[in-house]
Amino acid sequence: MNSILIKNITIINSTYEKPLENVAIYIKEGKIKNIDKSTCIDIDDGTKIIDGEDNFILPGFIDMHVHLLANGFIKENDLVNPLANYFYQGIANMKDTIDAGVTYVRDCGLADAGVKMAAQRKIFPCPKMKISVTPLSITGGHFDFMLNSGIDTIVNYPGLPRPVCNGIEGVITKTREVFRAGADFIKVMATGGVISPNNVPEFAQYNIKELKAIVKEAKMRGGAKVSAHAHGLEGIKNSVKAGIQFIEHGTYMDESIAKYMVKKGTYLIPTCSVMGGAVDQAKQGLLDDASSQNAYEADKVHKDNMIIAYESGVKMLMGTDSGVSPHGNNLKELQLLCEIGMDPLESIASGTIEAAKALEIDNEIGSIEVGKAADIIMVAKNPLDDIGHLADPNNVLKVIQDGNIVKDKLA
Repeated sequence: MNSILIKNITIINSTYEKPLENVAIYIKEGKIKNIDKSTCIDIDDGTKIIDGEDNFILPGFIDMHVHLLANGFIKENDLVNPLANYFYQGIANMKDTIDAGVTYVRDCGLADAGVKMAAQRKIFPCPKMKISVTPLSITGGHFDFMLNSGIDTIVNYPGLPRPVCNGIEGVITKTREVFRAGADFIKVMATGGVISPNNVPEFAQYNIKELKAIVKEAKMRGGAKVSAHAHGLEGIKNSVKAGIQFIEHGTYMDESIAKYMVKKGTYLIPTCSVMGGAVDQAKQGLLDDASSQNAYEADKVHKDNMIIAYESGVKMLMGTDSGVSPHGNNLKELQLLCEIGMDPLESIASGTIEAAKALEIDNEIGSIEVGKAADIIMVAKNPLDDIGHLADPNNVLKVIQDGNIVKDKLA
């Protein structure tokens, strides 16, 4: 593998107290080999030298909640969408994601083992990933796409287990089936959803015994984690009490459950981006009346409750729910996290080193340090002065993943 030296840059790294100005990064065999003044780094013959032109380097970002193969979850569209096109569109979604500066994702439903295999083999530009394959849903729950007309709108293909399961025996069997299909973690629908055809976001789904059974079964798979889609307060409480490690959305949470999450060390992935995205879908007439009403009502309370969670000390990580909201706008989430109380460096950490720690891969990625994978991005403005600069993927000048340049607007 060729080596690269990027000189004349400033490194913004959440593990540093201050930016490192006017330094160079030496990359070899996909890893960061040295960080120093360029005149102090010994390089191999044939090393590609890149003048960073006083731009800013950050770690590649980790989006903790995406659906790489989804485009809006307007399920009626899947009835007329050929399966091959479904996957080809997924390739475009993955390119939009990595072009936005996201080099690693946690896919919370629909990417199967074949998608992850293609990513590992670098068949096309895409983030590295952990996958949940299929979320678990009760009958009539958030991932049961059987309409009351009797038509099932779920995308169905080999490698994607059907999501519906009920009762302790049912959820254990389905958890095992999902792991057999290649899941790295389990996603469970603990409440209804904003754009669900059969329910509303406030309603709890699965009881504590069922959720505990899922957590126990996952733990036996090498300590695999469980993530809960949970908007409503009761579903959030059930999930935290059951020992689930990640709460997605958390829309109707209160101060009491926030403090309990702090005590238990439970992560919250607020997915601020998707709230506005669902409202946009409603305004465009893409949602039915019930889902539109859910979108407006959830959007009203979400930000205030996220402020409560942040001020209570809940650990928050960057996640967008891209796939419901458009792909490629992932880093807008950083600006939204700042609006609920984070400072820019803290928001950057939530999408880099803190996310890597939560995934237990911080020895590999999440910060710009010698020995770690060369997953880095370059931008022209200091994001500590203007975090909104990262929101526009056109402002991401370069993306390097495992030492390979996968986007280069300066070439």
